[in-house]
Amino acid sequence: MQLLAFSFGFKDVIDILLVAVILYYTYRLLRKTGASNLFWGILAFIIVWFLVRFVFQLDLTGALFDQIMSVGAIALIVIFQEEIRMFFYRVGSRFSSWKIFRPKMSEEDPRARQQILEITQACRHMASTKTGALIVLAGGDSLKEIVDTGERLDAQVSARLIENIFFKNTPLHDGALVIRDGKMLAAACILPVSKNQDIPQYYGLRHRAALGLTEKSDATCIVVSEETGHISVAEAGQIREVKEDELFLVLHSSATATLAD
Repeated sequence: MQLLAFSFGFKDVIDILLVAVILYYTYRLLRKTGASNLFWGILAFIIVWFLVRFVFQLDLTGALFDQIMSVGAIALIVIFQEEIRMFFYRVGSRFSSWKIFRPKMSEEDPRARQQILEITQACRHMASTKTGALIVLAGGDSLKEIVDTGERLDAQVSARLIENIFFKNTPLHDGALVIRDGKMLAAACILPVSKNQDIPQYYGLRHRAALGLTEKSDATCIVVSEETGHISVAEAGQIREVKEDELFLVLHSSATATLAD
């Protein structure tokens, strides 16, 4: 059996490095969703296919593997559609973070400033009383499917109304409040929960729901912990804790906090 002779050059080094980078980031993405074992299985199959088709040149076995590969490419798109969507969203978020793409809120807009003050005031008070809350500030992406899961409000942004919505044992305190274009659209909305396996165990369901939505949209989520009273802000699949006196500045500088109508 004659093996295929290879010529190795600088272009091959670049090619191998690019493939290695793609595989590395693919593994990182799948590891967060708990599908790392599936990744290693697919990688092993690709290696065997490469050896059979190009190294040992087994025509019959190679033809069989070729058919599996052609069908498998479509199957992988179906299986990993959420992960693929998340990947392209993260790539897009990198570009949208550039200043030329960021729809900054006008500092001269008194309506936007007042709405941020109302949200900040409500979060501060709920944090002091350890009242759990989950507030969604919609960006450019449509959240109609999220809004449709809750109770319609169409009310002006008000600190007292926000606190009343999340007051313990009230009918609307569970779920998320969605705010867009200067109005509180709906309360008690259901958000998708993140499947990221790297989320710390001390984060509760509200934090995981905030991460789940920001992984799939350009919304900004504010979480008030019922256990600790700490305030967290989630954007682009990342969450961080902020101090009460920082919340106004964080919301004001957020590219997705499109509050004023």
